Amino acid sequence: MAIRPGARIPLHNETAFPHGVFATGDVSPVESFVDGKKTGRQETDPQNGLLVWSVAVLDGDPELNAKAKSFAVKISAPHQPVLPDASIPGLPIIPIQFGGLTVTPYVDSASKRLAYSYRATEIHPAPIPGQAAHNAKATKEG
Repeated sequence: MAIRPGARIPLHNETAFPHGVFATGDVSPVESFVDGKKTGRQETDPQNGLLVWSVAVLDGDPELNAKAKSFAVKISAPHQPVLPDASIPGLPIIPIQFGGLTVTPYVDSASKRLAYSYRATEIHPAPIPGQAAHNAKATKEG
């Protein structure tokens, strides 16, 4: 079976974000548009009828340029998802993982380059990168 244009391709969070992904803002509703105009209603996912929410994220991949690191992930859910209470002390980011993650490749009409649209159905807390190794070292030394 061929992959159709606009198809949502399922993938694991670790495959998409091997260096981690971090929420940089709150989860907010996505407003619906018709013919380029706001409708005043929240967007619904055409595949499952659920409400669509969005969260701004930062990809932890050190090789990505600044523009490619920051983007939004849409979440289809019946109620507003809540970010985990797992912030990194002193930093305005929250390590997260997505459940039900899909990616849709497309050609960005402005830049004429390949781009990706990410969608998910769940948000979960993620381990803080390096924290497990730090805790193990502290336990061993202590």
